[in-house]
Parts: sequence; structure tokens; C-alpha cells
Amino acid sequence: MANVIITGANQGIGYYMVEAMLAGGNVVGVLDMEIDRLLNLQKQYPRSLLPLRCNIQDANAVIKCVGLFAEGFHTIDVAIHNACCCSFSPLEETEEDVFHKVFDVNYYGGLRFIKAVLPHMVRQSKGKIMLTSSGVGVTGFFNISPYASSKGALEALVKCLKIEYQDKGITFHLLHPPLTRTKSSAPLPVPTEFMADPKVVGYGLAKKIASKQFLLCHSVGQKIQIKLCYRFPLLLGKLMGKMALRCADGKGR
Repeated sequence: MANVIITGANQGIGYYMVEAMLAGGNVVGVLDMEIDRLLNLQKQYPRSLLPLRCNIQDANAVIKCVGLFAEGFHTIDVAIHNACCCSFSPLEETEEDVFHKVFDVNYYGGLRFIKAVLPHMVRQSKGKIMLTSSGVGVTGFFNISPYASSKGALEALVKCLKIEYQDKGITFHLLHPPLTRTKSSAPLPVPTEFMADPKVVGYGLAKKIASKQFLLCHSVGQKIQIKLCYRFPLLLGKLMGKMALRCADGKGR
């Protein structure tokens, strides 16, 4: 059993991760702008789920909410940054403000969360910090450069911190879900039947919170795909782009 705190889990993959972790006997705190679904779930787990309304873009709010969880449950064993913001448009139609907003949630939100959690884990001399990445942060993709760039930045940050904290009992990990049927992925020109079920992905990732591996996926097949993305990033990025365009053309006919 672990004390887990996660951002961005009122819906989608994050919600099902929380559901699975609670069913497994873990204590879970959630930081999200919306907590309506979590409040319903809390009725089933009144003593082990703490939903906290929090804007990940507000450093003081993040520190306060992390502190409330640590005060209530004494330790933070696992911290997961899952909150995300995504935009879909060609670069020439994307204002710089969009990049700032996406980075403020995906990258700086993760950074704020890490900096809020780390003092507690340093005092404990142990802890796991996991950040949700994306294959497009490795390979690139069309019309999604703010999101892909922010995930690429997270990849670099996690690798740096993994080295920096390797002797302090704190480990860093990357979660790599597949393309999943979520609210954020809905605008993509990909048929929903080609997207993974968020419950299957969330439950699969929840089982990985005890893992010592750096790269965590919900299934063996997804892990193979991500390793191929790291090995052949540009090739896979172009291939995925062509497949998506073909799907979009098919939908337009």
C-alpha cells in the first residue's frame, strides 16, 4: 500500500488510475481544476481519497495542496504529474500564447509539482516521481507542436532529475500511455476505434506504481512501440503522420 498524489485525474486515464489504485488499497490525493467525478468516487473511499481543487499553474496553490495531503497522510510515496493541456493547429496558425499556456500546464505544472513534493521526499529519504509523457514528445507529429514540445521538455527534465537525485532515495520515471480515447485526443484525425480504452490504460498504469523501471507502459505491446519510437523517432513520426492523414482523408470522403 502506498500514499499517492496525482495531478489531472478527474477524468480520462488519470481517473481510472485513481480508481484502480484505490481498489488496490492505496491512499490517493488528487489535484485538479475539476473534482466532480472524484467527489462521487470519494463516497466509496471516504478515508483513502482526498480530492483537492487546484490550478497547477498556481505555484502557491500546488504547494498548499501537496502540504495538506502530506499533513493528512504523513508520507508521499508516489507523485504522478498527469495534468495536461493540448492544442491542435498548424504552427503558422498557432499564437505564441498557446505555447505558453500548454507549457505552463504540461512542463511548468510538472516542475511546480515536483518542487512541491521533493522537500517531503527528501525528508523521508525515499519516494517516486512519475511524469506522463507522450510518444509525440519523442517522435514529433503534425499540428501539435506546443504539446509535443512540452512533452519533449518533460522527457529531458525527468532524465536530469533521475541523475541528480539518484543518491537520495528518490527515483524518477516516465509514464507512456498510447493514443487513448480522451477529451484531449478527440480533435485528432484518428478513428476512435484506433484509440485505446482509457480504463484499460489507467488500470494498467496503476499496476506499475511499484515498478523500479524508468519507462512505464500499461502493456508489453505499448512498451515495444515506445522503445521503437526512441530508436527511430523521425521515421516513426513521419509514419504516424501519414497514417493519420490517410484516416482524415478517408473521413472526408
